[in-house]
Amino acid sequence: MTAAMTAQVIANVMVPMRDGVHLATDIYLPAGAKDKAVPVLLERTPYDKSGTNHADFSVADPVPRSKPVIAADFAAHGYAFVLQDCRGRYGSQGVFRKYMSEAEDGADTIAWIMQQPWCNGRIGTLGLSYGAHVQAALATLDPPGLAAMFLDSGGFSSAYHSGIRQGGAYELKQLTWALKHALLAPETLADPARRAALEASDIREWIGVEKWRPGHSPIAAAPEYEDFVLEQWDEDRFTDFWKQRGLYARGWYEDFADVPMVHMSSWYDPYALTAVENFVALSKLKRGPVKLILGPWTHGKRSLTYSGDADFGPQSTLDHLFGDYGALRKAWFDRHMKASAIDPLPEPVYFFIMGGGTGRRLPSGRLDHGGRWSTAASWPLPTMRLTPFYLHPDAALREAAPAGSHTSSFIHDPYHPVPTIGGAIASGAPVMEAGGFDQREGPDFFGAREPWSPLADRTDVLVFETDPLGSDVELTGQAVAELFVSSTALDTDVMIKIVDVYPVSADYPEGYALNIAHGLLRMRFRDSFEVPEVMEPGKVYRVLIASFPMSNCFAVGHRIRIEIAGSNFPHFDINPGTDWRVEGLAPIVAVNSVHVGGDCASRILLPVVVAGTD
Repeated sequence: MTAAMTAQVIANVMVPMRDGVHLATDIYLPAGAKDKAVPVLLERTPYDKSGTNHADFSVADPVPRSKPVIAADFAAHGYAFVLQDCRGRYGSQGVFRKYMSEAEDGADTIAWIMQQPWCNGRIGTLGLSYGAHVQAALATLDPPGLAAMFLDSGGFSSAYHSGIRQGGAYELKQLTWALKHALLAPETLADPARRAALEASDIREWIGVEKWRPGHSPIAAAPEYEDFVLEQWDEDRFTDFWKQRGLYARGWYEDFADVPMVHMSSWYDPYALTAVENFVALSKLKRGPVKLILGPWTHGKRSLTYSGDADFGPQSTLDHLFGDYGALRKAWFDRHMKASAIDPLPEPVYFFIMGGGTGRRLPSGRLDHGGRWSTAASWPLPTMRLTPFYLHPDAALREAAPAGSHTSSFIHDPYHPVPTIGGAIASGAPVMEAGGFDQREGPDFFGAREPWSPLADRTDVLVFETDPLGSDVELTGQAVAELFVSSTALDTDVMIKIVDVYPVSADYPEGYALNIAHGLLRMRFRDSFEVPEVMEPGKVYRVLIASFPMSNCFAVGHRIRIEIAGSNFPHFDINPGTDWRVEGLAPIVAVNSVHVGGDCASRILLPVVVAGTD
């Protein structure tokens, strides 16, 4: 007998919110437990409570399991499982405004659950991506009854600083997401003309340096989706808009629920920084316990051994470490909602150190990059030391500063931006793909051009790299670039990328340059995200740019490379180089310079893990 056959299902209960809107909710109860109080798990989703998430598979069972099947499985394990469509999505009433109603709607739902005879007063929350964002949002209200959480790849620490914007630039995955999900909106399903207009919109023809406006965008046929995209894009300063509960856990950490919680993400996921920031802050403020898991995956793909073109081996999956995702979550909630003696996460931090593979091309065609799991008592690692490496005029990266003062320059052409080749991305189809790739243009990457050269060969990319390493070097944490920058433009972007450069080999006769982490700054925000200021052309500015978190072992014979450019498109919108306060200005070509040596000794502080330290 299957779990679905043993669970009692109460479908499409319309749960009232404080403003009178009702949200469609399905309840899965253990057999015979309709009038018996049991612990409850809540998952809220904008992706259809009766649907299937692409990530809900395991190594043993590669076919994704539907949400109802997973809910019934938890019910068979002794939990009531509540699945709810978010406001304005699928069966729920109201207008969907991405992220904006989730704190109150989540808290209201928990309050309703607490009144039900099948609830024993202990409620856990779980979910991936948006399903993690809604958890962090409701946790800022500390609703009575909340007992444990499992946030997978989401839960904005600050959406302005990562997730919607980064360094002042806009993440275009918000646009690709909006177009995909506008097609699934109830209003679209009920309006054939709207659906036809959205289906006819080719996003590849819309993205570029030109500005969108109301009624003139790829999602103009879905105005409620266009509204929130344009709002996110136009709100380029760090205003009160970004400090709302659904977007800014940082501002509500003191109020945040003090319950056992897991923050899980991955190195090639846009929410790696969110997971780290939430863990670091909440583990200090709360009794918790608070846990952190960081794997080498892309968004939610915890049971795959590869991310993009890089393979990390069978030991890299969550299944290898914990059995599988379902087993880990059951054990977590059993421990903290049923007082199980078994602690599935006795260590505070679990992280995967990428690197150490053979470097061969596997039968799959992917690079064997390898790696291994490790644990730690805290984050940043106690054994990590931020170690300065200086940029040199001969494109070297050395621990000693260069003699004299020099300038290295590159061009930023808004109409010919540096293409995105993998990275920490989600929901980027059809214009970008997440993961690790050889940093070389190719026909599969949007905006790339023949002859498919390495990004390092472009005139709009600066490259600084170490000599071949004489021993393995582990970088775990966040790098910080301290750069001295000038430009001919009033505004420009500075993008950094940390790359693991393989030596030439039989399988890779031109070598292989694997992207590890990125960072960026829109220069008008160099001093403040609240009060932007134009640059004075030719003036040198000192800026600090933190990378996304990472963990990678750069093997003997490899090089550590830092790439610097003025764009990373379409991961981020393109800076036109003009005065943003003036409408209608034509984009300009900027000459950007990085100053090295002397009083302007640009450097990058790398998070080197030092063996044998306490």
